[in-house]
Amino acid sequence: MTGQRTTDDGMQAGDVIVEAGAPPTAAAWAAAFARGLPYEQFLDRHADAEQRRRWQACHDRVSLTADQRALLAGFVRRMPVLVLAGTWCGDCVNQCPIFDHFARAASAIDLRFLDRDAIPAIAAHLKVCGGQRVPVAAFFSEDFTPIVFYGDRTLSAYRAAAGTQLGVSCPSGVLPPAGDSLAAVSADWLAEFERVQLILRLSGRLRQLHGD
Repeated sequence: MTGQRTTDDGMQAGDVIVEAGAPPTAAAWAAAFARGLPYEQFLDRHADAEQRRRWQACHDRVSLTADQRALLAGFVRRMPVLVLAGTWCGDCVNQCPIFDHFARAASAIDLRFLDRDAIPAIAAHLKVCGGQRVPVAAFFSEDFTPIVFYGDRTLSAYRAAAGTQLGVSCPSGVLPPAGDSLAAVSADWLAEFERVQLILRLSGRLRQLHGD
């Protein structure tokens, strides 16, 4: 009788990991995306007057360069992006308006916002470091195959926070350069949006589907 194959970590092929769980299916992600709202409708539904003022103030401060707009305009593969957010959240105030600017510049970006507490079963799969932090952007292919989840702050924002909160104990020894922190965070997010677009463009499965 042939024995079971043993993997490098000592587990036997076919061993079950207890509580491995099951992530949402593509259909479940599509249903959650359908429950999401475009930027303005999300604010109309969930923001009070003061929250709306804060979001608008940040939105007015976001400024994309000509090169950034050209990059976004060159996106061709449909890219659904579902952002788990809260209108009360300071990190959302300072980042979600950036996504609206991206979507306005790139018709390929299909952007929706979902209130953090609207669908707990979905939000449970978008935790950061074990907590329900926001915003978290969930990137999908056009058939709602998950590509990547990214949040709740970018590297530039975390470097700034480390410089303020950790001081000389900051283990990286790297502090953000002087300048517009909003521009730095926008650039961080744009890099992630571009990375996902390139993943979609170079996907063999999608290239075969689109004949490109």
